[in-house]
Amino acid sequence: MIRRYLALAALTLASSSTNAKIYFEERFNDNEWADRWTIPTNWKSKGELGEWSRTAGEWHGPDSKDTAIRTKDDMRFYGLSAPLTEAFNNKGKDLIIQYTVKTEELQDCGGAYIKLLPGGDAFDADSFGGDAPYAIMFGPDQCGGTKRTHVILRSETKDENILISDDIPYTKDRLSHLYRLHLKSDDTYSVTVDGAVVREGSLSEDFALLHPKTIPDPEVSKPDDWVDDATIDDPNDLKPDGWDDIQAEIPDPSANKPEDWDDEEDGEWEVPLVPNPDFKGVWSPK
Repeated sequence: MIRRYLALAALTLASSSTNAKIYFEERFNDNEWADRWTIPTNWKSKGELGEWSRTAGEWHGPDSKDTAIRTKDDMRFYGLSAPLTEAFNNKGKDLIIQYTVKTEELQDCGGAYIKLLPGGDAFDADSFGGDAPYAIMFGPDQCGGTKRTHVILRSETKDENILISDDIPYTKDRLSHLYRLHLKSDDTYSVTVDGAVVREGSLSEDFALLHPKTIPDPEVSKPDDWVDDATIDDPNDLKPDGWDDIQAEIPDPSANKPEDWDDEEDGEWEVPLVPNPDFKGVWSPK
């Protein structure tokens, strides 16, 4: 769920190589954008879904025709999808996903991420929602104290979505930001915001995409005589004789009964107690 004034512009999906090929590009600069995108009316009820509008925003550059789409309503669900120009396989190639976001109204809970979906006949655009399968999820998201730039990759080996091991933060402001995810053919990746690298590293090290190389041997069980304790009480260390007879407090040897003390009026006088210097506490073996 996201709040309003989340603008989305210039969205590009490209294979990066010597002869780069663009598989998807959307600038939202014409009213026909709605014909190219499908709003998932079967995902949520009409009252839960918010409306999109095309606009240059409350403030913009000199070209007012450079527009984006914006969410219009607070506390509504938003989603939409569009097909690529053709199916592709980025094996042995770099893949770049980038898009621009501007949050004109600061939000407490909402996401502006993009997903690369499987497509094909199995994909139901009218029902596309948060639980729909995807290959890549990328972009800023915040709800409560959680604030991060998502990078999630689908692991076919594990049949699950794998979140990057360490969160990538993002700056919360009202300016336009260009988010770019670059998946490289050499098993590395980089995330840039406005051209500045905010995270880069190894895909195999920063994403648990594969099963571990080794696992506990299922045929091996814990021996019956296995001892977990690293240390034990010294069996040769015995409690000294008379240890328990030493009291924590003893009568004060320097105290004297006051001369004016009257047992009939004041009661029987008792010697006050003081800490026993010979008391060493509760005994325990070494």
